[in-house]
Amino acid sequence: MNFQHLAVMIAQSAQKYADQPAMNAYYANGEGAHPGPISYAEMYRRIRTIGRALLSLGVQPGDRIGIFAPNCSEWTLVDFGILSVRAVPVPIYATNTRQQAAYIIDETEMTLLFVGDQEAYAKIAIDPDRSPALRTLIVFDEGDAEEETPLHAPDLHFGQFLQLGADTHLDGSLDGRLAEAGPDELATIIYTSGTTGEPKGVMLTHANLLHQFKALDGQFHVGPGDRSLCFLPLSHVYERSWSYYIFHTGAENYYLTDSKAVIAGMQAVKPTVMVSVPRLYEKIFAAAHHGLEEGSGLKKKLFHWALGVGFDYQLRRKEDRPIGVGLTLQQGLADRLVLSKIRTIVGGDKKFFSAGGAPLAPSIEEFFFAAGLLICEGYGLTETSPMVTCNTPNAFKFGTVGRPIVDCQVKIAANGEILVKSPSVTQGYYRKPEATAAAFVDGWFHTGDVGEFDDEGFLRITDRIKDLIITSGGKNVAPQHIETVLAQDYFIEQSIAIGDRRKYISVLIVPNFVALEEYAAGQGITWQTRQELVDHPTIVAFYQSHIDHYSQELAPFEQVKAFTLLPAPLTQEGGEITPSQKTRRRAVMAKYAHLIEAMY
Repeated sequence: MNFQHLAVMIAQSAQKYADQPAMNAYYANGEGAHPGPISYAEMYRRIRTIGRALLSLGVQPGDRIGIFAPNCSEWTLVDFGILSVRAVPVPIYATNTRQQAAYIIDETEMTLLFVGDQEAYAKIAIDPDRSPALRTLIVFDEGDAEEETPLHAPDLHFGQFLQLGADTHLDGSLDGRLAEAGPDELATIIYTSGTTGEPKGVMLTHANLLHQFKALDGQFHVGPGDRSLCFLPLSHVYERSWSYYIFHTGAENYYLTDSKAVIAGMQAVKPTVMVSVPRLYEKIFAAAHHGLEEGSGLKKKLFHWALGVGFDYQLRRKEDRPIGVGLTLQQGLADRLVLSKIRTIVGGDKKFFSAGGAPLAPSIEEFFFAAGLLICEGYGLTETSPMVTCNTPNAFKFGTVGRPIVDCQVKIAANGEILVKSPSVTQGYYRKPEATAAAFVDGWFHTGDVGEFDDEGFLRITDRIKDLIITSGGKNVAPQHIETVLAQDYFIEQSIAIGDRRKYISVLIVPNFVALEEYAAGQGITWQTRQELVDHPTIVAFYQSHIDHYSQELAPFEQVKAFTLLPAPLTQEGGEITPSQKTRRRAVMAKYAHLIEAMY
């Protein structure tokens, strides 16, 4: 790489891939106009306009500027525009409440904030305690007519903001600002979701984030002609860092306007590469297997035969072993009858998928692998930009998160905690010196995760230290493992394993209500409320049989001895999950303490 700053990187990409498509969008359910692709040259022209507009508003190097919006091309354009004037982008999850957003705005003393729509604008604009440092709000979505979304001066619609940068007389100042950029400058502050306590602002430099490029180059082959579906929140380091890499390689980033429409998006966009969290793969796996339940015995046999053939064929290819004519012919038949249909669900062939953020069951990895779809699971944190380890197309092992990336040292502490030293590790937490000091001991970053290396150097993640269950019988139980096993079930949407200082494991389960209500109707069950539905003896017995089935994959001391079906999903608004969909276990256990006690 001949650049040390992300704004320099995008300038070089714009020159190298000028006519290649850089940005596009998929609108679910036909909403919105389809503007078509934006080329690298046009993308950079818009970034320059944003940079000039920021200069005209008096933005200084180091100023914190927020982005409070769902994924869209404007999100990325503004992100690069902020970086081009050497200010610091601070993302806020679009799903955050006013109080959550205000905490970040206040702590960072944000001067400008880009918001997605009028609803997000109202959350901040009408706040009587709005930070005095926050001078201007800029709204991406202007609505059908400007009068429908009146703004308070000096706040602006995005079109008005862009007009401030239309005059090119500030180009010299923009170029001069960037000429002084360095790799150790702060590139962003990303607030962790905070499963416990208040969120912490992770400070990442350009050098931190660009180290990820070094880890990916040579291991993953991405370039012009490739398409990535951008559906995880850009406010999270995983999708954001990956999107930076997409633009480094000259590939095309497709923005999904509705993350719930990811399957439809994949089928329409046909991405060749993309990153995701395990839940997407779990749902596809569960739906495919559920579809067999109503099929004939022959259909089930054909399905499992095809998966067996596909797995054997792909494994021989991976290990460079002879395949033979017989297996080749079987593979062709299996692919035509079954495996190609699995690939069609996700939009066709892929160079690779990536998975991170939570454990993924090996059975699901093997299912996709048999269909010719490789999921390269990795491990990382916001504090590590994010990647620490990853499987690659040339070196992968199911049930692991891969080997450490280049220049990254990983060791396991005496208590099993994963410790990291890497050029990608954060400089610390913004304005939280005590939290920073606690996270680093003797130069090693303490991740809070528990893991182990196998004899080939592949890392397995066990759980979070704070989440580990120690039963009254003294058994150490990793709740994430139990929840990962249960996630394979089509009828289970969320699960929370419980049992610390208890005599056995119990689980709170949120059903997949769409699937459950369809099943209940088919059984002639009537209900007025979801509470009545989950309390129905037939439904309880139905879930008992499913839990008993999956408990066979668990050790005796891990097996679920009691469960309760919840009548509503865990939500961010209710305080039970974080913006990145991680469970706040303490909040869940406090809210449902009466149900937990009843299971014991």
